[in-house]
Amino acid sequence: MSTTTWTVTGMTCGHCVASVTEELQEVAGVTSVAVELTTGAVTVTSDVELSRDVVAAAVAEAGYQLA
Repeated sequence: MSTTTWTVTGMTCGHCVASVTEELQEVAGVTSVAVELTTGAVTVTSDVELSRDVVAAAVAEAGYQLA
């Protein structure tokens, strides 16, 4: 089990949070996603360690980027 916190830029509302959460939950191995809108902190728990590139690609699919 691996838990990592990333910072996502550009989120401004609940829809942003939902979009990022949805895309990250589709990544293989992800078991939970917690997003803090005010700080941009996104905590991802997964069965395997995820590379920054994999997380960045999912966040980009939602229309945002890792800091």
